[in-house]
Amino acid sequence: MPRSAPSFLNNRAATLIAAVLLPLTITALGAPAHAAPLTATGTAVQTASGPITHPDADHLGSTLPGRSSAAGTNARPLPGRTTHTTGAQLTAQLKASALPAGAKPLGVDVAAYEPNIDWTATAAAGASFAYVKATEGTTYTSSTFSSQYNGSASAGFVRGAYHFALPDRSSGKTQADFFVDHGGTWAADGRTLPPLLDIEYNPYGATCFGLSTTTMVSWVLDFGNEIKARTGRYPSLYTTTDWWRTCTGNSSAASAYPLFVANYTGTAAPMPNGWTGQSIWQYADAGVFAGDQDVFNGTTADLKALAANTAAATPPAPAAPVWPQTQQGDIGTRVSILQHLLNAHGASLTVDGQFGSGTRSAVVSYQSSAGLGADGIVGSATWQSLASTVMQGSSGSVVKATQVGLNAHGATLTVDGQYGTGTRDAALTYQIAQGLPADGAVLKPTWLALVSS
Repeated sequence: MPRSAPSFLNNRAATLIAAVLLPLTITALGAPAHAAPLTATGTAVQTASGPITHPDADHLGSTLPGRSSAAGTNARPLPGRTTHTTGAQLTAQLKASALPAGAKPLGVDVAAYEPNIDWTATAAAGASFAYVKATEGTTYTSSTFSSQYNGSASAGFVRGAYHFALPDRSSGKTQADFFVDHGGTWAADGRTLPPLLDIEYNPYGATCFGLSTTTMVSWVLDFGNEIKARTGRYPSLYTTTDWWRTCTGNSSAASAYPLFVANYTGTAAPMPNGWTGQSIWQYADAGVFAGDQDVFNGTTADLKALAANTAAATPPAPAAPVWPQTQQGDIGTRVSILQHLLNAHGASLTVDGQFGSGTRSAVVSYQSSAGLGADGIVGSATWQSLASTVMQGSSGSVVKATQVGLNAHGATLTVDGQYGTGTRDAALTYQIAQGLPADGAVLKPTWLALVSS
């Protein structure tokens, strides 16, 4: 994008920090933060949360950092290991040509924490759809909603609005009405995505907002039914499998809602109960584009059909690949990738594809420094922690790991540690062939595919 990447990263971080540390005067918009909430049946619910102090910082996935990755249901990597890109990397990537034919549509989701998006440059770099935060609870409207929603539309994006749910503060119907009244509309124009309900870990209190699983399901359906009554269609639903299992008892009652699932472990699977596949997968919180990184499960025509409410059944999610267990005695390309990654994190190994005592010692040292179980065995947590994001403009041992992995899958790259156009093109070719997010960068989904096969 024309604006500098350091500005983008600093802007995002500064906005998030300011939103958390400088509480906003929420009651200026009307109802007090603790207006007595009701369930769908009209009974009072005890609010399990504190004041709404940082709505500008609340966005799709904002409550997910630090959650455990048990059962592959978490959407974030281990704490302290999210890798942001440098200015040179973003500039090089955004100047690259748009993504080639055959790639699944890529998108972004944004909110007030990312106020200045160059939508034309983002579209030129390959993104084609967006979700924009409109509201939260019944007291917050995003100051950037109009500029982001209309700006993305002007750049040709298929776009939609989303609502950040606070289910313990008012009924689903009440919040749905507030959302529709402040941007959460829909039109059968093939360019407007269904209104989206963002329901995730409570940023202000108890994980499930103090609601029972039965009451939570009723709240979600209350919201969805009102959206359908007001707009003519059910909303999409953003969540994680872990949250859905925990807070709804893994109910299938909302399976008519198109699923927007978050999972940052390299795969969208497993799905919550009732869904066989996702419509959209949020696969990273940083990458090629400003905002979170999303991919649609289908073709561009399928994306437009979802917008027009004429979509066929969502394709099922493929079987989830598994991060391999790699240990002393192993040999081959996977070990070479591992050795390059360890060198990128401070080791000085000879890359020979042999998992000997020296490699094991380097693994133990890394695991200890990263706060992982220091057993010398490289499993899911260690792989994910080691696998930094790389893209055009990156350099060093982590790029060598990428090049070795791509060569093992048919590329013919010189392993020089420079992520130039040749490496980007090889990554794109591999991503399209594997059905991965084809962003030309190497994030968790591509790393998982490279090391698991």
